[in-house]
Amino acid sequence: MAEADGAHRDEHRFMHRAIELASMCPPSETAFSVGAVIVVDGAEISNGYSRETDEKVHAEESALDKLDADDPRLARATIYSTLEPCSQRATPTRPPCTDRILAAGIPRVVIAWREPATFVTNCVGVEKLRQHGVEVLELPDLADAAMSMNRHLNLR
Repeated sequence: MAEADGAHRDEHRFMHRAIELASMCPPSETAFSVGAVIVVDGAEISNGYSRETDEKVHAEESALDKLDADDPRLARATIYSTLEPCSQRATPTRPPCTDRILAAGIPRVVIAWREPATFVTNCVGVEKLRQHGVEVLELPDLADAAMSMNRHLNLR
């Protein structure tokens, strides 16, 4: 039981770190503020947040861009994202975050909340990841904290 409690604490610790990153996002009326942390063997190896490097960059994209695409650690990584990874993008030249996660070979994703229909009517990021064998864990008890910096948007 102690091991499960420790894993639960780690899940929450890294999601709180992602929420902290999301609060650093420049505000937007047309996009969510999201934070992402990539963890291997209990240590953060990369992180990112929406609009960190340009107005179109997503949190997961930013975190992945800081690592080599062939980094062998990605095969045992977990990516924590405050929001479900996107399954489609408004910017056609950029692949959706689900595709990037799959291409990186990350086997595990932890999210705080699912993408509402604010900008995309039917996000299927979780379903697509699971269809490709990725373990997806949702932490609904942290959803409110992860949504807090997005309250100015219509969260349908």
